[in-house]
Amino acid sequence: MATSKSNPTSEVYLLPLNDDGSPDVPGGYIYLPPPTTPAYKVRFAIEGTSSICREGSLWVNIPEEGKTFGVDRFRDFKLHPDFNKTLEIDIPITSAGAFAFYVTYTPLPEFSTSDVASPQPTKTSTYYLDVSPSLELNGVVLPINALSVFSVISKLMGRYPDDWDRHLKGIGQRGYNMIHFTPLMERGLSNSPYSLRDQIKFDPGAFPNGEEDVAKLIEVMEKEHGLLGLTDVVWNHTSPDSKWLEEHPDAGYNIETAPWLESALELDDALLQFSKDLESLGLPTDLKSVDDLLKVMEGVRTHVIGVLRLWEYYVVDVERDAKAAVDAWTSSEIIIPPSVDGKSGGLEGVKNWSLKQQTDFLLDRGFVGRTQMGSRFHRRIDPKVGAAMLTMILGRYDAKDQGTPTDGGAISAITKILDELNLAFYREYDGDTAEIMEQLFNRIKYVRLDDHGPKLGPITAANPLIESYFSRLPQNASNQHLDPKALALVNNGWIWAADAMKDNAGQGSRAYLRREVIVWMDCVKLRYGNKPEDSPFLWEYMTKYTQLMAKYFAGFRIDNCHSTPIYVAEYLLGKAREVRPNVAIFAELFTGSEETDYAFVKRLGLSALIREAMQAWGTGEMSRLVHRHGGRPIGSFEINGVSGDDSKKTASVKRVKQSPLNALFMDCTHDNEVPAQKRDARDTLPNAALVFMCDCAAGSVMGYDEIYPQLVDVVNEKRLYTSKSSQDDEVEIKGGEGGIGGIKKLLNQIHTEMGIEGFDETHVHHEGELVTVHRVHPKTRKGYLAVAHTAYPGCGDGNGGLSPVHLGGTKAKVLGSWMLEADASDSAKKETLADEKCLRGLPSTITALEGIKIEEHDNETVISITDKFPPGSVAIFETSIPSADHSDGFDSFVTSGAKKAFSELSLVDLNFVLYRCDAEERDFSGGARGVYSIPNHGALVYAGLQGWWSVLKNVIYHNDLGHPICNHLRDGQWALNYITDRLEDLMEKEGYKSLAKPIAWFKERFDAIGKIPNFLLPRYFALVVQTAYHAAWDRGLELLSDNVQNGQPFFQQLAMVSIQQTGYMKSASLWPTKSVPALAAGLPHFSSDWARCWGRDVFISLRGLFLATGRYSDAKEHILAFGSVLKHGMIPNLLSSGKGPRYNSRDSIWFFLQSIQDYTTMVPDGISILKESVPRRFLPYDDTYFEFDDPRAYSKSSTVEGIIQEAIQRHVTGLSFREANAGPGLDIQMKSEGFQIDVKVDWETGIIFGGSQSNCGTWMDKMGESEQAGSKGVPGTPRDGAAIEITGLLYSTLIWLSKLHKQGKYAHNSVKTEGGKSVTFDDWASKLRTSFERCYYVPNDPAEDKSFDVDTNVVNRRSIYKDLYRSGKPYEDYQLRANFPIAMTVAPELFTPERALGCLAVADKVIRGPTGMATLDPSDLNYRPYYNNSEDSTDFATSKGRNYHQGPEWLWPTGFFLRAMLKFDLMRRKSNAERTEAFQQITRRLAECKKAIRDSPWAGLTELTNKNGEYCHDSSPTQAWSAGCLLDLYQDAAELGMD
Repeated sequence: MATSKSNPTSEVYLLPLNDDGSPDVPGGYIYLPPPTTPAYKVRFAIEGTSSICREGSLWVNIPEEGKTFGVDRFRDFKLHPDFNKTLEIDIPITSAGAFAFYVTYTPLPEFSTSDVASPQPTKTSTYYLDVSPSLELNGVVLPINALSVFSVISKLMGRYPDDWDRHLKGIGQRGYNMIHFTPLMERGLSNSPYSLRDQIKFDPGAFPNGEEDVAKLIEVMEKEHGLLGLTDVVWNHTSPDSKWLEEHPDAGYNIETAPWLESALELDDALLQFSKDLESLGLPTDLKSVDDLLKVMEGVRTHVIGVLRLWEYYVVDVERDAKAAVDAWTSSEIIIPPSVDGKSGGLEGVKNWSLKQQTDFLLDRGFVGRTQMGSRFHRRIDPKVGAAMLTMILGRYDAKDQGTPTDGGAISAITKILDELNLAFYREYDGDTAEIMEQLFNRIKYVRLDDHGPKLGPITAANPLIESYFSRLPQNASNQHLDPKALALVNNGWIWAADAMKDNAGQGSRAYLRREVIVWMDCVKLRYGNKPEDSPFLWEYMTKYTQLMAKYFAGFRIDNCHSTPIYVAEYLLGKAREVRPNVAIFAELFTGSEETDYAFVKRLGLSALIREAMQAWGTGEMSRLVHRHGGRPIGSFEINGVSGDDSKKTASVKRVKQSPLNALFMDCTHDNEVPAQKRDARDTLPNAALVFMCDCAAGSVMGYDEIYPQLVDVVNEKRLYTSKSSQDDEVEIKGGEGGIGGIKKLLNQIHTEMGIEGFDETHVHHEGELVTVHRVHPKTRKGYLAVAHTAYPGCGDGNGGLSPVHLGGTKAKVLGSWMLEADASDSAKKETLADEKCLRGLPSTITALEGIKIEEHDNETVISITDKFPPGSVAIFETSIPSADHSDGFDSFVTSGAKKAFSELSLVDLNFVLYRCDAEERDFSGGARGVYSIPNHGALVYAGLQGWWSVLKNVIYHNDLGHPICNHLRDGQWALNYITDRLEDLMEKEGYKSLAKPIAWFKERFDAIGKIPNFLLPRYFALVVQTAYHAAWDRGLELLSDNVQNGQPFFQQLAMVSIQQTGYMKSASLWPTKSVPALAAGLPHFSSDWARCWGRDVFISLRGLFLATGRYSDAKEHILAFGSVLKHGMIPNLLSSGKGPRYNSRDSIWFFLQSIQDYTTMVPDGISILKESVPRRFLPYDDTYFEFDDPRAYSKSSTVEGIIQEAIQRHVTGLSFREANAGPGLDIQMKSEGFQIDVKVDWETGIIFGGSQSNCGTWMDKMGESEQAGSKGVPGTPRDGAAIEITGLLYSTLIWLSKLHKQGKYAHNSVKTEGGKSVTFDDWASKLRTSFERCYYVPNDPAEDKSFDVDTNVVNRRSIYKDLYRSGKPYEDYQLRANFPIAMTVAPELFTPERALGCLAVADKVIRGPTGMATLDPSDLNYRPYYNNSEDSTDFATSKGRNYHQGPEWLWPTGFFLRAMLKFDLMRRKSNAERTEAFQQITRRLAECKKAIRDSPWAGLTELTNKNGEYCHDSSPTQAWSAGCLLDLYQDAAELGMD
């Protein structure tokens, strides 16, 4: 049992905030455990350039240690933006309570190329964070769900201290640990404990010494009886005879503080007078039938409603307002609203308006008092607006022409409008009058006639026809200056299904006029206003009262919480926590809305909501309530995992998880009818057992254990309590007479133990009249099982027929079985109730039952009830699971040691351990093994841990114990064997000896969990996999660069794709005779054999996946391998391990050269790669093709420098060749002419041209395949001519080589043309700079076309850069595609910044999708955004997926687009704040990519999507370049910096 609130290790609760500042917690309810020593911390995690970081501050009112809490005492934490990091703000939690936080920031404006006004600073909504109180009782910490609460009506406890002490002893002996007292303060005239006369004076009848007696009471309770104190606080009303109220009537609602109640008061006065006049009016005064009531109601209609003229509170005084409007018209006091303009036809148009239009005009623009009630004829029109209406109808007043107003018809004109206006108000009056009559009829019928009502009897002065809605205070010296009507104060009450957040006596409500309130005539409703200044005395007085209660009581029950203004409760609870920070707060909420319940709970920091078992109408409903409050299911998953020994030295970080509303579940409250009234008296025992087995605070009321025959009337009851438990020297756990106190002791002991120790898993089973509840500890697996036979009306005396209870792998021991018998006959009830002095229980007996049979066989315990077990019976068992016993704790053992076990794995090892799609797995295992397949779910995406985790993470998060993987694990241990067998095969057959430690770790854990009952296997399997997965993931990050290790989660997720995509294959390598890890283009489509390694994909991905992550050796290996196969001055797109490379991509070589450039600038001593010697697959400067095993293969070598120069030189002299092995064997789709490759330089512009309409030599390389559509051999996107990205990459290479030459790091500074002319790199680059925008830019103004090479007739969109220059189809040049940002990124000098930014802005609006970039402008006639490769139709554009690059949204260009956007946006930004905005614009555009990688089972970013991010079935679900190009973005961000 816990004896302190110390926490040996520092804990952190991670609370991520969304981009809008809201907590990233489902439901938004944040409930944290009690404070600890040392203090745990809440870590607010905010993405470094989230929108709220713009001039942002996080504000919290969580107090610093040693400081007192204040609701409005906020401190701020500046949010310093950082694109590559997650901002983390750690705040220690040192006290309990409801804490608020919000963010202030300046919203991010929409992206614009021009200056835009910065939005005004704003504030997010206020969010709440609740910290549970830490309750201590004699050195033991009591969690909220360990509380066993006992309610008493304080005034019935007898004489203090003797009678009280006997009862306290009996309550403590029964195992309760907290007493709930109804208010102990001085009561008012009604003697109701909830109608207090003096809130700061203890009841002198009970406590003659006042506060001194209460202090002693609490001391005795805690030290001698083990009981904490809980009391009601009543803030919403006071007794009408409160002396302070006479002095401060403004603390209530009267016609001065609430003038809108005048009509309600007049009606109430009239109804009371009518009640007195019934006899004189000849109406019935003793209602015997509905006919009598109907006569009275007709009298109400005639003598009350007919006389009061209530319509005057609704309508305008036509004569008054007409005269005022005409007076204003004649004196030219006119206001013509600005909306009367040309749109309404001007003044001439108004003349032709209908009467309805004229009326609406006055209502909308010139009306006063429309939305609320007030005095008679309080509604009116503004005379000046009325005069405007007359002016619009009659023109301006001219005495000469129009004479007096009446003669001119002005009075008539405005009167006509006002009469029309009043029609709606008369209808409003009629509706309210009908409601008044309906409410009066129903209420009078209930209290006078209905069988289930109180049947109040004859109507008299003391017992009037209606309950008065107002208490009328006596006039005295302190209030004689007031209008007597101001001493009539509204009484409190409630309304069926009312909005709990609405003040029923407030300005916008007519509930008191419409008689909708069920009123308490002994309670005056208190008026707080909106802030302390609105009613200073009341706020100060109630603060004194509240702090007095907090001084002595460990907990509050907020009476009538739903009707107490939430801001008042918040303020007063703040004051209470100043006195007692760990005060527990309970409340009844009858809001009818869980959303509203949450609003109260979050803002007030409610520890639990009171829920009532007696509301259940049958066994099924009771079972549902127990299930709701019972805790999570047995075998539940741990969302945050379990900390084994690996985490003992560091802070344990737990993500804040979704929390349900906590409950104080009462077997019966002091407001409920007892079982003897509502069910069967015997249900007292099973009902209690079910309640106290729940994983929440539980409670009961005096009289329940004693089996009182009926509900005790809190207002009128004067008899005193008696209880057998209060009379006995000791309460023993056994049968006997006088109630269920002995059994309740056992239930309380079990409940408290389970709450303290954390038994939070429960299984509830309902079978007929029986309910079984099994509650267990999630780690020790110790548990308690209760079987209860309920007793609802008509249950009979049978045993209920419970099926045998099977407990797999579980031992059980019976603690006891009993049945309750109670004499609830009418004679017994009559005799019991006849006692005029004492409250007594019905005659009852608890009898022990012996017919419980426990059998053990086949690792299973079977519990059977073979003998008597009638309604009113319970059986209690203790359970345990021997196989879960472990010296270090089973959970700790299962989750320990993983970090060490995985600490020696390499990046390649991790590729095997974490990933490997089915094709990879089958390739490497020779077809012996693929990924695992789960019945009724399907195959995992990976054979490694990521495959399991992608399924389990959602199963764990949603605690989805019914998922197919859980069912599969319960059925057998195949999954466990697969994981270990796979790794053992890799170690033994493939030589991965470093896997020995992870294998041993898995085996030890799987051996242990394999012995536990199958129903627990999903939980423990998930714990093992979760632990191993995170250990492997962390090891992967550890092996990557520091910027990855310290980066935000999205950056890390992208970086891990490098491990996912890089591994050994038997069918693919970078070399024909040497096996090395090769980068896959994507999984699973591009995973093995010739399809794995693509030159273009590798070098688009390399900077991000290898260089930005610190995998320099892998980058070098890929550069050297592709350099080795240089031919025709090109690298192959399809490498085929160097055995059969294919040279058909014009762009690959340029991405290759860019990657070498990046390597030299990013890798320490990266420049040395230029001197690396590379064996050549083909002979240098020779186009001869031969096989890889030809003697000439690899017979020559070149340096990387030489390979670069050869590639440039070959392009300078021009390329013209037919692919080797051209024909169907090489490419079954291509026409013969497509195998011809031609590339040349145009020396006027310096631009390289190439390709033809028969091939597709850039990344948009989809060849038509459909014979049916006639597209076979017709490229979807040939992109011949000069592709803009190639031009940009060329320029980047030239200026890089020139710079290296000048630094003496590159031998060459020029190339020779075909004619032998030498061209320096600088000169070539200069030509490109000079010609680039003339060739590629399409200006916004057609008048400027003459300055550019633009065919005005072909232009589709302006302010863009062409995709191509001089292609085979002119219109294709002008298509907006996502290729220009590549050029912008690598060669920004080619672009005029303003033009570049303008083009980016166009692309941002037109082709940027949620995650990817549309491959074609949607306005283009060729736009086809849905890719379906299996379609074989007659549609030339789409058949066999020919539209691959004609609209679908590809993800990798997003990286280049955002890089370009950031680069050019920063060029115009001067201040740090402006630079931050640029980064935030990028962050905003990454949101869906972050979601995509987080949600993807492949843990990567897909190749492409269809329109607007829609799923594309034919897309490769994780693609190397999709992740790599976004890693490039983060690399750029780090280089560019935010300052």
